[in-house]
Amino acid sequence: QNLQLTLFLTNTSESLKSKMQSLHQSTGLFNPSTATEKPFLNGTGAGIASLATRPSPTKFSKVVKGTNPVNPGRVRQSGAAVKAILGGLAALNPLAAVKVKAVVTVKQTVGGFLADTVLVPNTVADLLGTSMILELIPAELDPKTGKPKPTVSSLASFAGINGTEIKYQASFGLSADFGTVGAVRIDNLHIREMFLKDIVLEGFATGSVNIECESWVPAKISGKPKRVFFTTKSYLPSDTPTGLKKLRTDELVVLRGSGQGERKKGDRIYDYDVYNDLGNARPVLGGKENPYPRRCRTGRPRSSKSNPEDETRALYFYVPRDEEFSEIKTAQFGVKTLYSALHALVPTLETILIDPKLGFPHFTAVNNLFDQGLNLPPYSQTNLVSFLPTLIRNSAEASNDVLQFEVPPTMDINCKCITEKILYVTPGNSFFWFTDEEFARQTLAGVNPCTIQLIKEWPIMGTLDPAVYGPQESGITKELIEKEIRGYTTLDDAIQQKKLFMLDYHDVLLPFVGKTRELDNTTLYGSRTVFYLCPAGTLRPLAIELTRPPLDGKPQWKKVYVPNYSSATDVWLWRFAKAHVLSHDSAYHQLISHWLRTHCCTEPYIIAAKRQLSAMHPVHRLLLPHFRYTMEINALARQALINAGGVIESNFAPLKYCMQASSAIYGQSWRFDKEGLPHDLINRGLAVEDPSAPHGVKLTIEDYPYANDGLLIWDSIKTWVTDYVNQYYPDSQSVSSDAELQAWWSEVRNQGHEDKKDEPWWPTISTQQDLVEVCTTIIWVVSGHHAAVNFGQYAFGGYFPNQPTTARVKMPDEDPTEDEWKLFIEKPELALLATLPSQIQATTVMTVLDVLSAHAPDEEYLGGLIEPAWRDDPNVKAAFEKFNGRQKEIEGEIDARNADSSRKNRSGAGVYPYELLKPFSESGVTGKGVPYSISI
Repeated sequence: QNLQLTLFLTNTSESLKSKMQSLHQSTGLFNPSTATEKPFLNGTGAGIASLATRPSPTKFSKVVKGTNPVNPGRVRQSGAAVKAILGGLAALNPLAAVKVKAVVTVKQTVGGFLADTVLVPNTVADLLGTSMILELIPAELDPKTGKPKPTVSSLASFAGINGTEIKYQASFGLSADFGTVGAVRIDNLHIREMFLKDIVLEGFATGSVNIECESWVPAKISGKPKRVFFTTKSYLPSDTPTGLKKLRTDELVVLRGSGQGERKKGDRIYDYDVYNDLGNARPVLGGKENPYPRRCRTGRPRSSKSNPEDETRALYFYVPRDEEFSEIKTAQFGVKTLYSALHALVPTLETILIDPKLGFPHFTAVNNLFDQGLNLPPYSQTNLVSFLPTLIRNSAEASNDVLQFEVPPTMDINCKCITEKILYVTPGNSFFWFTDEEFARQTLAGVNPCTIQLIKEWPIMGTLDPAVYGPQESGITKELIEKEIRGYTTLDDAIQQKKLFMLDYHDVLLPFVGKTRELDNTTLYGSRTVFYLCPAGTLRPLAIELTRPPLDGKPQWKKVYVPNYSSATDVWLWRFAKAHVLSHDSAYHQLISHWLRTHCCTEPYIIAAKRQLSAMHPVHRLLLPHFRYTMEINALARQALINAGGVIESNFAPLKYCMQASSAIYGQSWRFDKEGLPHDLINRGLAVEDPSAPHGVKLTIEDYPYANDGLLIWDSIKTWVTDYVNQYYPDSQSVSSDAELQAWWSEVRNQGHEDKKDEPWWPTISTQQDLVEVCTTIIWVVSGHHAAVNFGQYAFGGYFPNQPTTARVKMPDEDPTEDEWKLFIEKPELALLATLPSQIQATTVMTVLDVLSAHAPDEEYLGGLIEPAWRDDPNVKAAFEKFNGRQKEIEGEIDARNADSSRKNRSGAGVYPYELLKPFSESGVTGKGVPYSISI
């Protein structure tokens, strides 16, 4: 009978749809043309003029198209808000003392319930009054018996549609001794899952009770457990109302799962596993041999007998249901866009760039990527424009697509000219990136400003085994440095005055040089670059050391290059050395500063929080907006970016060994206690503790844009977190006795970062100050740090010679053949282009960076939108409003700094202003904006 009903409804869907539209158009509540919005996150974050809030549960009322009844000043990117009220059958209780109405808002998925025939049975269930059952659960046990009080249930009925939200309504009669509602249990009678936005219970003398859901509820026929949602009031475990304690515990048990079996789409289970699904027999990351943070367990079968540790790869990589992108975000923007684009773009490029080793013949050809673009096959064959609408242009002369890149702002400020309304890139100025000044400036205000370190002692020494890698002492000598700084100071004085700094990629890369050089079309060195802090506050590069370990029977090769402008040959060798260092810096940025320190190390915090912190726990609610979408982003990265043969392995040094290199660096140097910005600066010698300084630290380099602006963000986060923590924890005892909190932090250490669990530096959480420091560090990493290393990727790497991701040819003076040296002497520019990435490498990476650097139209920015649980507590709301106001002030302070001509590392002729830590942004590639979470 069910099958017959489904077939009947399928055949009559258009008639039914028409009747439904007529029914609701008369009330003004139905707008079939309204675009859907992202279920999890609402709004653009662009409404800075007043405090933006998440839409709160409201009474059912007509919503004027294009407006927001909660915050009229907030711009709606996707059309009118869609709300839907639940109307239902009252619980039969003639003696009820309180009449309560439940108003429930359900978000439509893409297209809505009425969009196609597959969804019609859900709509009919609504019409028949069989949509869902709401069960109100008392907060307290019966004081007389100590047992649970009876719950009260009601069948919810369909009430209306407006755009992308549906409302239902249910009525209840509650007895006088029912008490406070603590939770609602939902039984979804539809045949499909639904995204439940919120529930509001009206009729209580004390006011409405709000229940923020923002979660998927499985259909009853799926066999999955019913969903329980708690009110927005937060409780520590010891303060949990008696009637909710078991529910609180039971919900966490469900989320932890059994650790067995394969996870299926729609599951809500969080567990740990090693990185054993990168494909093609790559080493397992996680364990004693290759230490690494843990990822979310999927439980997929092992791949084969030959590789029993490897997990099979699939088109779908499991993440818990509430961590997935909304369908509309998937369709509009994000890594899935990138995933689809790469699967279409790379084969397309291979058809027109037949030789994967082919480099650019001259720098004009590089500039042509922006001026003329790259002709692609007919668009009917590629469909690339649907994935990359900002990069793909349709040719006016022929029916084909053109891959044409936007001029990156760093290049734009130096090179772009307008002549007769035609944009072109001037060849002479496009070498801005080759200047020593810009090379040095970007270590402080570029896309990777968190690796430069102070030189504290001399000589510079390595730590690798000299029997394997050669002598440990650097080839950069005292005599060489003093020759370069002659007239300024001596080496000893420079070290004492903290004037010497270094980019050190020597020991981290040297173990991979031999293996990398066995690969085709690439090379590698270990490198050190020394800088001097000039009186003007800018850095000047003094020397670059490149090292090759003993290899193929040859002894260690080590060469130091200096900016000697008295010899044309030395000038070009210096440029080649800088190109190699830039490739090392670009690779380290992508693998460590970006992937490892933000994406990878954050996933265990999320898994542990979901497993150990109840949804009603205040710390869970504090961290929740900072965790959205990160697990899905990471799963997609395992599919297309960090996997064997993926974007990273194909284009970034040391290619095939990228992930092993990130594992080695994690094992050697990652420490949670150094991830907070002040501690990171102190650890690198870029700051010292100073209680009298504005941020508690004094910078070694005063004009250090990343640190200057980052400390503003750090302090604002810490103030907000301090206010929040003090609201719930009155003393240290309340912190140390919080069982869920302690279990969360223990699991982060012992399971999420299992390979580091025995390190002595792990902080404990025993006081309010401990908790503030831990939460501030996590929030900084996922917001400020990630923004600083992510959203400037296209600005600094879109013109790829500025951030080459790999070097393909060794230095001209390393054991050259006669032909190699002749090419260098006669055509040094061509030899340099042969060193830089190939055409297919460059265009692939430029495409990736364009997508990864863009903000979604509905991005949510730090301090922009208030969470419902924060809004419903007056003290927390006041603290958040202060936090929100501080972000607006920071915007102005950063603008003023960029206009200050004394700050030469961010202001001046041809200098790209540093805006990466400005809190708010428009959508697209803007080079600014600090989202709440790692959302791309």
